[in-house]
Amino acid sequence: MVTRAYTVAFEGVEAHQVEVQCAVTPGLPAFSIVGLPDKAVSEARDRVRSALATMAIALPSKRITINLSPADLPKEGSHFDLPIAVALLAAIGIIPEDASESTVSLGELSLDGSLVGVTGALPAAMSAAETERNLLCPAASGPEAAWVADTQVIGAASLADVVRHYTGQSPLAPSEPGEVLAPVSALDLRDVKGQERAKRALEIAAAGRHHLFMVGPPGSGKSMLAARLPTILPPLTPAEALETSMIHSIAGLLDQGGISRSRPFREPHHTASMPAIVGGGRRAKPGEISLAHNGVLFMDELPEFSRPVLETLRQPIETGQVMIARANAHVTYPCKFMLIAAANPCRCGHMFDAAQACARVPDCGNDYLGRLSGPLLDRLDLRIEVPPVAYQDLDLPNDGETSSTVAARVAQARQRQHARFGKDAETRANADMQGELLQTYAMPDDEGRTLLTKVAERFGLSARGYHRVLRVARTIADLEGCDMVHRSHLAEAVSFRLSSPHEL
Repeated sequence: MVTRAYTVAFEGVEAHQVEVQCAVTPGLPAFSIVGLPDKAVSEARDRVRSALATMAIALPSKRITINLSPADLPKEGSHFDLPIAVALLAAIGIIPEDASESTVSLGELSLDGSLVGVTGALPAAMSAAETERNLLCPAASGPEAAWVADTQVIGAASLADVVRHYTGQSPLAPSEPGEVLAPVSALDLRDVKGQERAKRALEIAAAGRHHLFMVGPPGSGKSMLAARLPTILPPLTPAEALETSMIHSIAGLLDQGGISRSRPFREPHHTASMPAIVGGGRRAKPGEISLAHNGVLFMDELPEFSRPVLETLRQPIETGQVMIARANAHVTYPCKFMLIAAANPCRCGHMFDAAQACARVPDCGNDYLGRLSGPLLDRLDLRIEVPPVAYQDLDLPNDGETSSTVAARVAQARQRQHARFGKDAETRANADMQGELLQTYAMPDDEGRTLLTKVAERFGLSARGYHRVLRVARTIADLEGCDMVHRSHLAEAVSFRLSSPHEL
């Protein structure tokens, strides 16, 4: 007789269902696991045997075979412990067979039988809902999985609790979803003295999800501005929160099952490796660009990142997804992030200060920023210079706009975009507009078209640059509540596109 339980194998954010088959047959006593298991899965037999021993459950003196089907799908991770134990308990008559077959389970067993929380409970619950099964998981993972309302989630603290639940001795209550974590930040855009042009660029970037590149000397406020960007961004929609949380679940970043409505803000150090940025390594984990999905990726000192790392950003910026191809894994992760990059004008940072500049000016600046390739810079919608702030201005009172004031305008602009594209559309922000949408909603009036033609001819805008100017102009028009893109909107968009706007 063969009993069955069900679990999942993860491939990126996708959870593929795995059937765990258990056969107890006559023969020499043995406990084997087949079906392409990795080392952690193979070691499950020792953890299961010890957990059953603590419950005074003796394994029969027969041959026990566990098959993980489909056999050609790699099985990785310790979360296979619980489904193996459930299939085995059903095979020896401890729990009903129909209970094991109607449940998707995952969880790691300790030697004393307690269940340890695992990553990936949220996508596992999505998979269980698709097959109309319940989900059994450790109690620590229950609040996270319970966010999927289409399936019943049972969180158990130990294997003994699982047995008592399925035998009716002590049924477990379904898990409740974790809390919606409220953003806590004391930062405010009003803290930044001066830098009105930079604040305007930050507002436009937030309103249309555009990429922004800031260049300025040390201490001019680049990092300070970037840190306050989350305070003006609208909260995640329910669909976006679920998408982002699934990636964070795979990475083990969800805290006690809580889901945040605030947008991710990731700021990797410039020494980060390529797998850390784009994803990869063991089990092809998501990288920083995927962890910043629907949020912000802040890369300070951009030229200090290695050239291969920077060049790998080009395709994800365009497509909004990254494929991690390895010998044993081909995984695709979503990565629609807003790139905010910052850099000094040169290595010493004082290129425009004659009193502090080094002897290699201006060659040092050309060499330093020359580390950034033209194709990468062409993908950055907004480029601004952030000049130093005079120390006399630092003592002035905070009389600028607060983050809440700017956030209200950004939210209104985003609402116009949602109304334009539809709530369920793949295009959610102006930065995503392509093809017909771009021609329909971003084309300017006659005066604007004339200006854009002159700019494209004089400064040699690429096709990508031409379209990015249109998207930025559409966002500026949305901030002003205009249905049509006018010449003034295009002029401002062009001024943020060119490295030397005064040449106009």
